[in-house]
Amino acid sequence: MKTALITGGTKGIGKAIAFAFLQRGYEVVLNYDSDEPAALAAQEEFNIMGYCPLLLRADVSDERQVAEMLGEFFSIYGRLDVLVNNAGISRVNIIQNTTAEEWDKIFGVNIRGAFLCCREAVDKMIGRGGSIINIASIWGEVGASCEVAYSASKGALIAFTKALAKELAPSKIRVNCVSPGVINTEMNSHLSSAEMDDLVDRIPLGRLGRPEDVADACVFLAETPYVTGEILSVGGGFAK
Repeated sequence: MKTALITGGTKGIGKAIAFAFLQRGYEVVLNYDSDEPAALAAQEEFNIMGYCPLLLRADVSDERQVAEMLGEFFSIYGRLDVLVNNAGISRVNIIQNTTAEEWDKIFGVNIRGAFLCCREAVDKMIGRGGSIINIASIWGEVGASCEVAYSASKGALIAFTKALAKELAPSKIRVNCVSPGVINTEMNSHLSSAEMDDLVDRIPLGRLGRPEDVADACVFLAETPYVTGEILSVGGGFAK
């Protein structure tokens, strides 16, 4: 049976990604960091539907915790077919009010986290092959005012994806990136109704994205064997 590890997999987009892989028969492990009640609630919700995902707690920006998480994962399953680096944080602020500590924290989770998880996983994936999927953002492609740190971290994740895809292709490990547009999740809860309406007006398909839209893209990339190094935008045509 195939396995999948989704970081930040107990809420929002990550939870939808987890559900999509569970529906396709994968053994799924949900990583989370600080919100244990939400993690347990997500696990219980999946249990009610007949699925049994495993929870593993780790701060993906912490080298030791990532090593312990992947070590435990491989001790249980022995193989990893799909790694989805979904864990991410944002901060809305003008650059003058963005502290160095905030900048480092955003980069720590959004790009260092992906680096650490990939580094720990690839040795075990070499020889078997597999798929790594990084969750970036449309803001990493076009930039967002008052989200300089977030945009920069997601831009770095896109570059990381392209480089790692070339490096790991000879080992039959594919690396791709999903770049969500404006998705209806808690991360956009800071936007006013007027701001949301303005964004919807700029989306050619005329609606906000759903977490399930991103999940479908992840499944496509995981199960399409001749695609690597791609940045798949899931934004309804936004910013194109």
